[in-house]
Formats: sequence, structure tokens, C-alpha cells
Amino acid sequence: MWTNSMRENLWFSLYDFSFEYKGDEPSFIESDGFGWAKEFADHYTTIYAELRTYLEKSDLESYFNTAMVNTQNTWRTISLKNWDIELYKHQQHFPFTTALIKKYPEILSMSFNLLEPQGKILPHCGDTNGIYRCHLGLDVPAGLPDCGFRVRDEVRAWQNGKWLIFMDAYNHEAFNLTDKPRFILVLDILRDEYKNERITIFSTVRTSLFLQKRAEIYPFLRKLSPQFIQFLAKMLTPAAYYASKLVNKLKIY
Repeated sequence: MWTNSMRENLWFSLYDFSFEYKGDEPSFIESDGFGWAKEFADHYTTIYAELRTYLEKSDLESYFNTAMVNTQNTWRTISLKNWDIELYKHQQHFPFTTALIKKYPEILSMSFNLLEPQGKILPHCGDTNGIYRCHLGLDVPAGLPDCGFRVRDEVRAWQNGKWLIFMDAYNHEAFNLTDKPRFILVLDILRDEYKNERITIFSTVRTSLFLQKRAEIYPFLRKLSPQFIQFLAKMLTPAAYYASKLVNKLKIY
């Protein structure tokens, strides 16, 4: 079950230490034809209202990887689904948005993202080409050149109620050089051609995120050889699958 993760056409940054995806997919993908895209966009004001209500009593969490931002706590999030793990404790605060997520099984992850004023998410590549990452503008303070998003050599602006769908595996970055926060909704959508590889994709990415989080705590892990990292990943990936099944069944999160 796990050997498919090394197929030539299914890419993971966990196994490519160049951290440079060299695919032939376009940088951005149009939202036409995706039923989930239309429904989320049609209801973006209701979705954002749920987030505003949540923020009246609670804060978002800073993204764990501090090396990805120009200033600490610049990028903050809350997830309702994370690589096929249901986050029930968060979902209870977002009943309308959660109901939308559950309508579309191709959604692997969903989160709300805040980028603070003068914030930058530094250039990086995503974890896999097995998904499309999708940004829906909720509260975008400005257009280009002050607030926008680059994938490879193409730069676009978010717009309220509009989608930016892109190939997350390519090098990309985000910036908000205004004096107001930027809020978006983020989905990870399983690409149709990889629907039979769902387990491989979410288990491998969860393993990658686990190792990244451990490296934040124990920096010496970044000095391990690529061969040892690959060995660890192959050992941990099956465990990531069974752990996700268990935590969903027990509703731990």
C-alpha cells in the first residue's frame, strides 16, 4: 500500500531533498467545473460570519513552522479538517462550514488563515502534487502590489468571494503589506486522477508534518541524512494511517 508514494508521477517533498517540484501542471487552475468551489463561494459571507463570531471569544493559533514567516505570529490558522483527520472540537464552532466540508469527500483539509499586516509567508513548496490547494478570499484588504500571492513566476491577488486554486507543490509565497489583516479559507482538494491514492497521500503528508514539527522542537533532526529521513518516513507512514483512523473513531480532536 505504501510503495505508490514513490511513483514517478506522485511527488512528495518528503522524498525530494531538492524541495523543487518540476511538474508540468499549470501554476493556477480555474474554479469552473468544481461543484464545491461554487457552493463555498456562494456562501462566503456566511462562512466568514462564523469565523468572526469565533474570533469574538477565541484567537487563531500561530503556524508551527516559524521559519516560513518574516515575523513571528504573522501567520495564524484554525483547522476544521487536517489531512483526513476531523477536528471535532473546532467544527462545533462552525456548523455551516462543517456541513459544507462533509458534502465533498475530495476535501482532505480545510482551515481559516490570517496573515497579519506587513506579514509575509516566505517562499516554499508544498508537500505533494496529489492535491490542489485552494484559497477563498474572505476579507482581503487590498489588491496588488500590496497584497497578493505568487506561484512560480505568476503573481495574483485574492478577492473576496473568489478562488485562487493552485499547484501547491510549486514554489510559492504570500504577502500582505497593508495595515489590515487578510483572512482566507483554505481547502486541500484531492486531485481526481489520484483518488485511488488517497491513503498514500494523506498518510505521507501527515508523516512529513510530524517530522517537521519534531524538527521545530529538536533542531538536530534537520542534520540527519536524507537516507535516514527516508527510512524514518517509511516506518512512520503506516502508523500515520492507523492513527488517523483511531483518532477519528474516538473523536479525540
